[in-house]
Amino acid sequence: MLPYFVLIPILIAVFIYVFPFEKAGRIMALFIQAALLGFAIYLFLHVKNGPIHVKLGSYENLLGISLKADTLSSVLIMLGAFIFLIVAIYSYNEEESRLFWFLIFIWEGLLFGIFLTNDFFSIFVLLEVAAVLVAVLIMYKRDKRSMYDGMLYLMVNAVAAQFYLFGVGYIYKMTGVLDFDAVAAALGSQENASLILPYALIITAISLKCALCPLYGWLPRAHGTPGAPASVSALLSGLHIKSAVYLFIRTSEAFSFDAMSDFFLCIGILTGIIGLIFAICQHDIKLILAYSTISQIGLIIIGLNVADGQTFAGAIYHMVNHALFKSALFLAAGMIIKRYQSRDINAIRGVFRQMPLVGAATLAAILGITGAPLFNGSISKYFMVAGASWPVSFSLIIINLGTITLFIKYAAILFGRPMTAAEPDGADIKPDPFQQAAVLILGMCCFLGGIFGEQMIAFLFGQSVNVDAASYLEKVALFAGSMVAGYFIHKYYIKNSLFFQKVRGLELGFRGICVSMGVFFALVLVITRMVGGQ
Repeated sequence: MLPYFVLIPILIAVFIYVFPFEKAGRIMALFIQAALLGFAIYLFLHVKNGPIHVKLGSYENLLGISLKADTLSSVLIMLGAFIFLIVAIYSYNEEESRLFWFLIFIWEGLLFGIFLTNDFFSIFVLLEVAAVLVAVLIMYKRDKRSMYDGMLYLMVNAVAAQFYLFGVGYIYKMTGVLDFDAVAAALGSQENASLILPYALIITAISLKCALCPLYGWLPRAHGTPGAPASVSALLSGLHIKSAVYLFIRTSEAFSFDAMSDFFLCIGILTGIIGLIFAICQHDIKLILAYSTISQIGLIIIGLNVADGQTFAGAIYHMVNHALFKSALFLAAGMIIKRYQSRDINAIRGVFRQMPLVGAATLAAILGITGAPLFNGSISKYFMVAGASWPVSFSLIIINLGTITLFIKYAAILFGRPMTAAEPDGADIKPDPFQQAAVLILGMCCFLGGIFGEQMIAFLFGQSVNVDAASYLEKVALFAGSMVAGYFIHKYYIKNSLFFQKVRGLELGFRGICVSMGVFFALVLVITRMVGGQ
């Protein structure tokens, strides 16, 4: 059954592109995508009994393409099918061409291929095709800024691909196989020192795709570019970057350099803090959301590198939660920008007055991302803190304080009156019912993911976790204190800070990103040799 998760989205894409009746084609695509979501749920339930392996063709001895579905990959496929269905609903009445829909569903098939493929080289091929496709979608409106952002994204990913490919070639020379499981088994008998170079090459490429510090310079341009539709930004921040985190997990498992966890723990903390600093500086609402994605990925990387089952479960659950609330925020931002004809957060006020349903969905997503009690982020962050040592817990608390401060600033768009004398320029634009339904569904998921957080972790990942009432009340008190502190930090420091005004203009170009990639590679190489190459 596994090949169908790659083939069905591609067939939907071709069908939409050639079908002569555009509206009817979109309706049929929605029904097929809903059926694909049901199929993904069936796969997940089937995988709960054990992983599924499929070999394409009748090849033996690890030749050909191998597909594997385990708990993590099946959860991500189920999540992906749901997010793509939401985006299809959101885009139903948008004046997008057939080419746009074609590219979106091809993208879905590529992501599912990344989640299922079990060999290093097939991952390389899928990542390269996906990079070209995403670059085209970034440049979709063909304005000057979007063309630059799309080309930067494409060139940076091409450089990262060379790191990855050289690492894979080295692995193949050492082991003679490319299958993840076979490579992990073969590397278990190798001397650690011989694995340092391929590990450094591959993990550098994947770290760039994760947008870890200092390799994040491409992400704000790709996710926040003016020319990309809101649905593309939502898929990039909500889902696409999770494929890189997924590969980070798989690569870490294959090489088993456990001593590098402390290094990536520090990188995660730096990524979380720096992402927040740059997000707080911005006035463009899409750039605010893009930089906050960097911070949230740092948070996830922290959780993945703490040697505790609860913290790891919290980090994986936060991947799911981030997909939900960040997709909701970007889709709602697209509607807000269209209504107010502005991306400047200082020029947008009164969303609750103008678009009450969109305001409600945005508020639910904000409560989710800040870890407010009863919302999904509170559960994932609770478990991430619960199993961590005090320095890591303190770092998580500081990052969440920064997140709360950031979204106190962002939430100002929901209240008050429009900044214009009467109505905003787009006041005659009525909210599309399909788009409102899409963001409301995501907002509701943010709430339900908090109410049933323990049950969701147990159901999705098979790990029994319990929220202690006393410690959760401490978290509620901490959140309330952070809200008060965040308000005063924003009002009396950030709004008038020259530091944040200067930082806003700092960004790396193509050369700077390539230099940072070389520095990161050298750092990984040296530290891996010091701690894991004995």
